[in-house]
Amino acid sequence: MNFFKLFEMQRTLDSYIETKQGLHDEALLERKLLALQVELAELANETRCFKFWSTKEPSERDIILEEYVDGIHFILSIGLEYGYDKTCHCQYPESESVSKEVLVTDFFNVTDKLLNLRKEGSKEAFEALFTSYLTIGAHLGFSGDDVEEAYMKKNDVNKQRQDQGY
Repeated sequence: MNFFKLFEMQRTLDSYIETKQGLHDEALLERKLLALQVELAELANETRCFKFWSTKEPSERDIILEEYVDGIHFILSIGLEYGYDKTCHCQYPESESVSKEVLVTDFFNVTDKLLNLRKEGSKEAFEALFTSYLTIGAHLGFSGDDVEEAYMKKNDVNKQRQDQGY
């Protein structure tokens, strides 16, 4: 997975959004951190990993993957805010299916790392957040290629949404 390419794509999208929305002079980091938290919850909802009271199956794989890459968009955008796009050394882990209990733990790990990044702002905290989020993707059975391809598709959708007044 070519994270440097994805960071550049995200930089272009962020600039486009900021121009379209008149946001160049606004501090957006806090909103991006909260947006990631919301996207993480939406992803958990689609996986249904925490819904012990329900027998309903998780959403279809493509829906979960699209929710997952929404989070990737915000993590990349957050990395750009901090200036860690050129120094990020994250690797996408091998994919494997895991139990619901492991996924629940993964979601809490990302939440913990997100709050730590907000507090510290360090490169290490960013990479820990990114790595823990990538682990969720791998534990959902997505390959790096799956994620990269879905990211590029969703990036196009996000730009089109801006053109349509989303």
